[in-house]
Amino acid sequence: MTLTRLVGASGASSISYTDPAFPDRPLTLHSAVPRQYDERTPLLFVHHGVGRNGADYRDYWLAAADEARILVVAVEFSEASFPEYLWYHFGNLHDEAGKPNPREQWTYGVDERLFATLRAQGVTRRQSYGVFGHSAGGQFVHRMLSFGYREHVAVAVSANAGTYAMPDLHTPWPFGLGEVGLDAAALRALLAFRITVMAGTRDVETTGRFFPKGPRSMRQGATRYERAHNYVRNGRAAAAAMGAECAWTLIDVPDVGHDGRRMSAAAAPIVATSLHAAADG
Repeated sequence: MTLTRLVGASGASSISYTDPAFPDRPLTLHSAVPRQYDERTPLLFVHHGVGRNGADYRDYWLAAADEARILVVAVEFSEASFPEYLWYHFGNLHDEAGKPNPREQWTYGVDERLFATLRAQGVTRRQSYGVFGHSAGGQFVHRMLSFGYREHVAVAVSANAGTYAMPDLHTPWPFGLGEVGLDAAALRALLAFRITVMAGTRDVETTGRFFPKGPRSMRQGATRYERAHNYVRNGRAAAAAMGAECAWTLIDVPDVGHDGRRMSAAAAPIVATSLHAAADG
């Protein structure tokens, strides 16, 4: 599978992509290529929300990709190939009956395998990449990081997530990190990893179709904005209890609600600065 078509010309393009772990479940890659792209250009993977609208999220980053000289690849998990929250938000850790799936079948591994393929084909020579996720994509990103898929991640942003895997080994997955084989050492390593959580100050609507309203969700806070604050607050408390450091950062985005375009714009300078500063160019 040739991925060089992603960078064949500056601007927007899209190609079909098959992850080796899911040969019958195609993804779509949507790229935003800066005019000054070369194989040393910093790379960012973007994860869409529940609308599975990867092209829209790529478009949100088009101007920033050119201005900041970063290569953006929005990874689209279609509803047809990766249905509902089990496959996307919750990473396919379990099947519908609750039976655990082997780690090789977790969708959280897609970014790492895609990065390896892009390097093997010469699309990038970077040693690291960034990840940005909004809404359901914010859920995907922070849960992916929770399971150690962060070896090559230079910057990670989770924006306006609906629920969180709280940094608590006693609260069962997917609302905590309990009952999935993680231990205190894994939690300590997660807390030490730099995660940027972004919360729109107006992301307080609770009547939308996709706002998580179940009892386990509501225990995390009344709104997405409140849940973001509670996630970081719990991380800091967990680190203090372990005598460890919490490297997480919380950024409020003033006057923005559940808006992928505006949250992407707010994240762009943070992401670009970190990617260009990464010592792997």
